[in-house]
Amino acid sequence: MSVPAPGLPARVRIHEVGARDGLQNEKTAVPTEVKAEFVHRLAAAGLTTIEATSFVHPKWVPQLADAEQLFPMLADVDAALPVLVPNERGLDRALALGATRIAVFGSATETFASRNLNRTVAESLAMFEPVVARARQGGAHVRGYLSMCFGDPWEGAVPVHQVVTVAKALLDLGCDELSLGDTIGVATPGHVQALLSALNEAGVPTDRIGVHFHDTYGQALSNTLAALQHGVTTVDASAGGLGGCPYAKSATGNLATEDLVWMLDGLGIETGVDLAALTATSVWMAERLGRPSPSRTVRALSHKE
Repeated sequence: MSVPAPGLPARVRIHEVGARDGLQNEKTAVPTEVKAEFVHRLAAAGLTTIEATSFVHPKWVPQLADAEQLFPMLADVDAALPVLVPNERGLDRALALGATRIAVFGSATETFASRNLNRTVAESLAMFEPVVARARQGGAHVRGYLSMCFGDPWEGAVPVHQVVTVAKALLDLGCDELSLGDTIGVATPGHVQALLSALNEAGVPTDRIGVHFHDTYGQALSNTLAALQHGVTTVDASAGGLGGCPYAKSATGNLATEDLVWMLDGLGIETGVDLAALTATSVWMAERLGRPSPSRTVRALSHKE
């Protein structure tokens, strides 16, 4: 039953990350044809932004080594298809295939920047600068991911002002939007509200912010609701709850898209997503991966069937 609550947006755009962030953490490579069908099924379920792949060196993320083969197979997909690029070489590969939406992946902490990018935070921003500039010059939309916004497995709690500083630096490079990542899932609603308020006070408008929560401690939906109450309308999620982070072992699965849609449907918030079709897609992918989906909504709805 749909029962709207006051103070929430009328519509939310789901930034689906299952095909990239979800599959990059798999122990064995998923066949390219399966990835392509996964993206097609996600689009058919009504998702309008589907992160397709990552143009990183195969040595670092071997599960996405087939980006050049996969991306052309998605030419008929009726959805925005962002791709992750780590540097100018990755950007060249993406642009050569006609990508029009790219993303860079930064860190709010020095330790994760070192482990994930082999650079300091400042050095990683310097690496992103020509990537963002060239992408924008070519007419591409640029998303900036900022990981470890709430806690870091090596450094502990991350000060809000530290996150704000790096977030503003990413936007100052020219990123169109910013995704705040709770990479190890330690955020709680008050922390989410505090960070969003601090970003606003620093001149970052809410309409340029998306949120990316992991469900390590079961807080992803409550954190999402806190962000919605603040006015955020872009939420990252992963079909079936796939994914984690290969460079942060305490990072468990992303917020499941089905769990998010169930909550948003119940609040009367439009997403354009067909929950039944999305659930069927995640069941299909879970069969290909050889294990059940961790999404509670997928389990509940598929069990009823």
